[in-house]
Amino acid sequence: MQEREIFSALYAVPPVIVRLDGRAFHSLTRDLDFKKPFDDNFSSAMCRVSEKLISESGLEPEFAYTFSDEISLYFTNLPFKGRIEKINSVCASYAASALLLELGLNKPLAFDSRVIMIQKDQIREYLSWRQSEAWRNHMNAYCQSALISEGKSGTETARIMKGMKSGDMHEMMFKRGVNLSETPAWQRRGTIIHKAKVLRKGFNPVTNTEVTATRTIITADKNPPLFSDTETADEYIEKLLSRGSGQ
Repeated sequence: MQEREIFSALYAVPPVIVRLDGRAFHSLTRDLDFKKPFDDNFSSAMCRVSEKLISESGLEPEFAYTFSDEISLYFTNLPFKGRIEKINSVCASYAASALLLELGLNKPLAFDSRVIMIQKDQIREYLSWRQSEAWRNHMNAYCQSALISEGKSGTETARIMKGMKSGDMHEMMFKRGVNLSETPAWQRRGTIIHKAKVLRKGFNPVTNTEVTATRTIITADKNPPLFSDTETADEYIEKLLSRGSGQ
C-alpha cells in the first residue's frame, strides 16, 4: 500500500515560506472573551508561538511574520529533506499544541498549513502582500467592533461594511475618535519574530576574569517597516537575514 501514498513524494526546494492560518478562530476568540478589536494577550501568545517555532521546535525557520491568527515562517534550510507533507503537518500541529498551552485551553484548536515556493528576492513582495492583509484586517476589526458596540447585529454590520472602501473606513472611525493611522503599529503592520546576536558578559572562574560571549536570542519587532517601501524594506530584510546567520 505504500505506493498509494502518492503525495509523500512531493518535495520543496528552499527557500520557502510556510504559512499557518488558524482554523475557525472566531469561535475561539468568542469563547475566551478576547477584547475587541484587538487583544494584547492573544497577540502576545501568537508571538510566543512564533518564537517557539524558531527556537524550540527543531524546524529552525529563519524568521516569522505574524498578525491576527496567521504566522508565516521563512526557511532557507528545510527539515524532513523538504518533504511537503511532513513540513505542513508538523508545523501546523506544533503551532496548535504550542498555542493551546500558551492560552491554557481545555479544548482542541487547529492551524492549516501551506508551503509557498519563493526566491530570496521575493521575500519583500510576499511580506508586503501579507502586510496589506494585516492592514485590511485591522481596519475591518475596528469598524466591526465599533458597529457592534453601538448595537448593530452581525448581519447589519456585514451589510453596512460590504464594499466599504479604505477611505470610508478611515472616515467612519475618525468620526468616532479613532485615527486608524495612529493605532499601535503591531495592529497595523504585524510583528516580525527573528534571531539576533547579542553580547553577554560572564565570569570565568578558572581564569578569574570577566568574559564576553555571543549569544543568539529571539526577539520581536512590533514596529516593522512598510514592506511596500522597496528601499527601506530591502535593507531591513538584508539585516534581518544576516542577524540570524551571524554575518
